[in-house]
Amino acid sequence: MKAARFYDRNDIRIEEIEEPAPAEGEVLISVAWCGICGTDLHEYLEGPIFCPTHTTPHPISGETAPVTLGHEFSGVVAALGSGVTDLEVGDHVVVEPYIIDESVDTGPTSKDYHLSENMNFIGLAGRGGGLAEKIAVKRRWVHKISKDLPLDEAALIEPLSVGYHAVERAGGVKEGDIALVGGAGPIGLLTAAVLKAQGATVIISETSSLRRQKALDSGVADYALSPTEVDIPEEVKKLTNGKGADLAFECTSVNVVLDTLFDAIKPQGVIVVVSIWGKPASLDMQKLVLKEVDLRGTIAYVNNHPETIKLVESGKINLKPFITGKILVDNLVDEGFDTLINRNETAVKILVTTNPSFSLDISN
Repeated sequence: MKAARFYDRNDIRIEEIEEPAPAEGEVLISVAWCGICGTDLHEYLEGPIFCPTHTTPHPISGETAPVTLGHEFSGVVAALGSGVTDLEVGDHVVVEPYIIDESVDTGPTSKDYHLSENMNFIGLAGRGGGLAEKIAVKRRWVHKISKDLPLDEAALIEPLSVGYHAVERAGGVKEGDIALVGGAGPIGLLTAAVLKAQGATVIISETSSLRRQKALDSGVADYALSPTEVDIPEEVKKLTNGKGADLAFECTSVNVVLDTLFDAIKPQGVIVVVSIWGKPASLDMQKLVLKEVDLRGTIAYVNNHPETIKLVESGKINLKPFITGKILVDNLVDEGFDTLINRNETAVKILVTTNPSFSLDISN
C-alpha cells in the first residue's frame, strides 16, 4: 500500500509498504482523509522531535525511522482483530492517536494518561499513520462516528479535541463568559469553535486579515481584531464594560501575544497556553501576581474525543469551513507542506488522501 514515510528532516518519501493486518484487539481502518498538523511541519523542518531517529527507537513502539506520518484522520473499518465485538466492518471511525505504555490506566475516568512517561502519537512515533491507505489500531483508541458526518470533516475531530481539552482546562464556559483567543491558526480557530459551542462570546486577536475573516465567516468569533490596528486590551475592556476577558487562550507561541493576554484578562481570570513553545518565554510576574491570574498549560486531550464528537454530531460545531484544501498523498510536500510553510495565511486545514477516486473539491 502507499504511505508517506518520515526518514529525517526534509526527507519524507511516498513509498509502497506492506499492508497491515489487525492483531488481537485491533481494528483495521481504511483511511479516508488525514489532516496535516503543525507538528508534522515541525518534524519536516526541524525534526526528528516526536519521531524516532534511525538509531534510537521509541521506548514504547520500539520503532526507528522511517515511520509513517499522520495522526489527524478518519476512515472506515475494514476488518476486526479477534476479540473486537463492538464494531462492524463498514463503521465510520476516528482515532485518538496515542502511543501509551500498557501499564498506564487509560480508562474512562482517567484524567492524566496523556501525561504519562514516554507518551507519543500514532503517526509520529510509529504504529502506522493516517498518511497511508490502511492502519491497524488498538480498539481503545478507535471512536465510532455517525455515518451522517462526512469523513473529510471527521478528520478535524482530533485537532478539535485539542481545543475541547483547552477549554476544559480553563474550567469550561460559564454563562456570560467572554473569551479572548490569541491567534487564528487552526488550533486557535478550533478552540474558538468549542468556546462558541459552549456559549461564550469570543474575541480573536490576529494579525492576518485572511484569518480574521475566516474566524468571522465561520461564525467562531464575535469580534476579530488586529493588534497592528487597535490596542487589544483597550478594545477588550470596551467590550467587557472595563472588566477584561474572563478566559484567554494563547495559540501562537509568540511572547507579545502572551503579554497581551495578561493585559486583557480580568483580575482572577484564567489564561490557558495551548501552543507548543520551542523556546523559553518571558513573563511579567507582577501582572500574574497583582491580578491573581491563573496561568495554565494544556496538551492534547484526555478522554475528550467522545464529548467532542457529540458537539460535532449535534450540529453545534460545523467543521466544513476550516477545510481549505484537499490533495493526494503524492503531492504531500509540494502542495501540502509547502503551502502551510510558505503561504500559511491562505490555509487552515489541508486534508490528504491516498484514494484517487475521492473528490479534491473542498465544496464537496
